[in-house]
This record gives sequence, structure tokens and C-alpha cells, in this order.
Amino acid sequence: MTTPSFGIVTAPQQVDYADVARVWREADAIPEIDHAWLFDHLKPIGGADPEGPILEGWTLLAAMAAQTERLRLGLLVTSNRFRPPALLAKIATTVDIVSGGRLDLGIGAGSRPSIPWARREYDAHGLPYHDFGDSVAALDEACTVIRRLWTEPEPFDFHGEHVQLTGAFGNPKPVQRPHPPILVGGRAAKTLRVVARHADVWNIPGGDIADCVERSALLDRYCAEIGRDPATITRSIHLPVSYDDPGAVRAAIREALDAGFTHVVLGLPAPWPEGVAQWVADELVVPSRSSVAVG
Repeated sequence: MTTPSFGIVTAPQQVDYADVARVWREADAIPEIDHAWLFDHLKPIGGADPEGPILEGWTLLAAMAAQTERLRLGLLVTSNRFRPPALLAKIATTVDIVSGGRLDLGIGAGSRPSIPWARREYDAHGLPYHDFGDSVAALDEACTVIRRLWTEPEPFDFHGEHVQLTGAFGNPKPVQRPHPPILVGGRAAKTLRVVARHADVWNIPGGDIADCVERSALLDRYCAEIGRDPATITRSIHLPVSYDDPGAVRAAIREALDAGFTHVVLGLPAPWPEGVAQWVADELVVPSRSSVAVG
């Protein structure tokens, strides 16, 4: 089995900046935790107050990049609906430089219309909200454009259905070569075709491991259709954490690892207890790694 990696997600909603910084600085000093993530929403999607405080993801990520030294970091995942892709490429390059080359670009199509709270953050910020098929096609073009801006040595034009660029050029380039890893999140079949074409890492929300396995097999099929080795895409899973029942979390981790998901992201519910990152390492990561070594 591939050596698994473990990370944490701290959703910056219903919390203060100091809370996020505390957990990230602690995690940065704990070698058992490999990566840390924020999310990309503009209004809370959890907690008692639907109009409670929430921090913008990429701005906060840059701050966390400057305050950490070791963790790989990213957004799980950027909504491609929020920012034009060429602008996103520039933002991501800046964060990669600030971090010294530790960025993973997490990106997705944006919230689905079937999710009750999805629409309100777009309407509240004057952002367009197209149907899901449209947003997946836009994600495909965005991944193409971002990679080109990160790698091409000369300005270029791009005339797609969703993205129109004239004289596009990325300068400076990211620290990482050929470019930061691209993580695409989602489970829909249309999204998985984008994963097959563009992603280095694929992330899916956990909970129904049988569904995750089926989606992983579908991704294998889509890779085969375009001649890509499916083993070149790391399988990532987001698992919720219960502070009261670490045994159940460990069981979910083991199930995911046995199913081939080697990039595990643990969602930490707020408020975050003091020493939460060390708790994650001691109660979840170290026992899970030990079980893999034994198994």
C-alpha cells in the first residue's frame, strides 16, 4: 500500500482569525500532519447563525502560508464560480510563492443547485450561478487555462466557450515545477471526466464508502478512455471528525485506506479544542499509520 498522508480541514466559519492561526501553527509543528486545508464559501454553511462570521478562503490561505513552514496547504475546494480562472491562477501563484512551494490547488465546479444553501452566497455577492453542466464545462476550461498560465513561456490567447483571454501570461511562475499539484473535488460523473483529464489528486467527501469506491472505479474507466494511467491520480477522501468518538473515526480511516484512498483529510468541527492538532496526531493519525504497517 502507498504510504498514506493525513491532513486537517479548518472551515473558517463561525470562528475568529486567531482560532484558525492557532490550529495551523500547532499543526505545522506536528510532523504526523502532512497538509492543512480551508474551504471556499462566502456565507456560512454550518453553525447556528446563517449570517455569522466567515473569512475569505484565498486571503486567509495566504496568511496561513506566511505563518507556517512545513505543511502543504490549499482550499478544499475553490469554487470555480467565484473567480475568473486567469485571476485564480495569479492568486494561486502568489500563495505558492509565499509558502515556498507548498500549495496544492484544490478546485471544483462550485456548489450544486441541489444543495439548499448553495444559491444564497452567489446572489449575496452578485456572482452568476449557472446550471451544473455549464459549471463543469467551465471547470474543464479553467484547469486548461490555469496550467497554461503556470507553464507557458510566452503570452497566449484562449477562446473557449466559457473563458476568453487575450495576451494571457503568467509572470512570475509558481515555485513548484512544472506546476503545483491540481486537486479536483467532486463525485458527479461529469466532474470525474474533468478529473481524468486534469487532476493530480481527486477528492471526494466520505461517509458512504461503497459510493466512493464506485466513483473511483468510474474514474478508472474515464482514465482508460483517454489513455491515462489511473494510478497517476491520488485518491483523496474527506472524513468528518468526532472528538467524542475517535474510534469511529479510526474505523472510517481504515475503511478508506483499504479502499485505496491514500490522501486523508480530516474535517475538524469548530470550536477547536486547545491542542486539537496534537489530539488528531495521537488519536487518529498515529494509530491509523500503525494499523497500515501491521496490516
